[in-house]
Amino acid sequence: MATLKSPITCHVLDASTGKPAEGVVIRLQQLEVSGNGGPDIFHPLAKGYTNADGRCLDLLPPAGSHEAKTEKTELISGQTYKVVFKTKEYFERTNRQSFYPWVEVSFVIEKPEEHYHIPLLISPYSFTTYRGS
Repeated sequence: MATLKSPITCHVLDASTGKPAEGVVIRLQQLEVSGNGGPDIFHPLAKGYTNADGRCLDLLPPAGSHEAKTEKTELISGQTYKVVFKTKEYFERTNRQSFYPWVEVSFVIEKPEEHYHIPLLISPYSFTTYRGS
């Protein structure tokens, strides 16, 4: 059964201001493991932005949808993915420097039918994340 939201969603909060981080660019990438001893490579899969509430709810088409099938964005069990949060641009827009130009969160999809929520708590010199619900 198809859901009505992206199977991967994100939420970015700025701990230094206590507010949502609006306009953060988010890139989703999928790992291709080299079978011949060459380098493993992450390939672009999707791009999104956080909204005024700091959420990115439309990173991918809904699971099971025609769009997800034609764009080949269905999640794969056992596959490694990475979300890249472009934090430098966000902090520059708010006239602040930051130590981390981006934050990468790699994870493995165990059950493609489940929803994966990735919250990120940022400040100019730190970040933390966890698997949300």
